Amino acid sequence: MRLRPVLTDDDKRDLKDQNSAQAQDALASEIAALRAEVAHLNAHRFVRIHNSIPRLLAFNFARGAAFALGTLLGASMILSALAWTISQIEFLPVIGEWGAEIMRQIEAATDAP
Repeated sequence: MRLRPVLTDDDKRDLKDQNSAQAQDALASEIAALRAEVAHLNAHRFVRIHNSIPRLLAFNFARGAAFALGTLLGASMILSALAWTISQIEFLPVIGEWGAEIMRQIEAATDAP
């Protein structure tokens, strides 16, 4: 059996006041840290760009244009490599002729302008 220390009501009130003061000090320091962090985040470039509607629209337009250009170039390279590979297959007559026809059309389109 453990013995518990006997605290009087005055002792309990004093402990409560000390804990309350410490809790308030800790809370005040946490709020100050949060304020500093919010100020740091508000100064970030991403937030500054998104604070203005014209800048946000310009940023999203540029992002969309870059995405479209990258998609177009990537798809063109992949499809041309695939068409060239298919045209090199000669042992399957149907696929080889189909690939050769695709290559002729691509060459005719690039020579036209």
